[in-house]
Amino acid sequence: MLGGLITAVSGTAVPLPVFARARRRVGARVAAFRTRARGLRIAAGTLVIVLAFPLAFDATTALQRALPNHTAAAQKKSEDSDTARQQLSGFYDDSNKELSACEDGVNELRPCGHAPPVSGITTWLNTPDGQPVDLTALRGKVVLIDFWAYSCIDCRRGLPHVKDWDRVYKGSGLQVIGVHSPEFAFEKDPGNVADQTRELGVRYPVALDDRLDTWNAYRNRFRPAKYLIDANGTVRHFTFGEGRYDQTEDLIRTLLRQADPGVELPPRTGRGNDRPTAGRTPERYLNTLRLRGYTGTPLTLGRPAAYRFPAAVPLNGLSLDGTWTAAYEQFTAGDNARLAITYRAKNANLVLAGEGRVTVFLDGRKTKTIQVHGAPTLYRLTDDAHPRKGRLELRPAPGIQAFAFAFG
Repeated sequence: MLGGLITAVSGTAVPLPVFARARRRVGARVAAFRTRARGLRIAAGTLVIVLAFPLAFDATTALQRALPNHTAAAQKKSEDSDTARQQLSGFYDDSNKELSACEDGVNELRPCGHAPPVSGITTWLNTPDGQPVDLTALRGKVVLIDFWAYSCIDCRRGLPHVKDWDRVYKGSGLQVIGVHSPEFAFEKDPGNVADQTRELGVRYPVALDDRLDTWNAYRNRFRPAKYLIDANGTVRHFTFGEGRYDQTEDLIRTLLRQADPGVELPPRTGRGNDRPTAGRTPERYLNTLRLRGYTGTPLTLGRPAAYRFPAAVPLNGLSLDGTWTAAYEQFTAGDNARLAITYRAKNANLVLAGEGRVTVFLDGRKTKTIQVHGAPTLYRLTDDAHPRKGRLELRPAPGIQAFAFAFG
């Protein structure tokens, strides 16, 4: 027992000097920290004050606006590229690959493959009890599919032609189908589309393609776009954008004769081509995704901010003044909001929503006051007999939302 006790004591004694030395070192470091503690507290407090100063005066926001956002630009470039859109939307699906055999607007009929069905439709308008239209049930008829959206000014300019073709040739075997393919979220509201379809006098069937399923099946990328399908269900022609109305009517008449060689066609509609104005200002979107031509105070995204007009707004450029909130799909007016754009066209139009007045100035002179009410709708701002260059300034009431300019 004594031997075991001696062994235990000796074993315990061995590490004691080690623990003692460690304790002395820790004590020395604690003492050193206490000596420097006051200086460290002063330094930390100074750092907090330095950091708080720019936060208090919102200097960080200015710095953020001043620095380029390289990743956002790269992301936007990749997401908005034609290649990315085609690959994401199923343009390369084998079921519709024959559509690539046709070209936009050629002055002849070609075999462009079997017409994809009008599918993925959330709502049908102008059909008995909202029943869908089946293309296979239309064999023997010529079908015109018109891709459009109600706030698209190019689509609206082409609607009189489409309505004329429906009215004049329906009795001769033509079936028009409007595929409403929304560009904005508000265009997915079936009530909005129904109201605008009725107001625009569209009486042929309209399919609400909210998920763009039919749009993608036809490999489409444009509003408006018109596809002609023969009596056997084959796509024979398509044309994108405005114009070529005489050409399209000629091809409709040719297909109707092919479907029924004995048909007696009525006289042509005679509306003409209504060619777009050369040099017209292109569409200008008021959202952070597709904004082009903006000049002035750098945008602050997603919250109210103060803006100032630059000394001049160049042709096709736009700018803000007063308080605005710039968002992904629209700009919303705040206190003393003003919006300026220099354009060239016969008329200027703007999609607006909300409740309140918008005062319109053209070249510094007040020309009209618009009463905005309810869901987003296209409002006419100016209307001249001939194309002109002008500086348009709008003064909207707080809360008014602006989506996109369009020019005619």
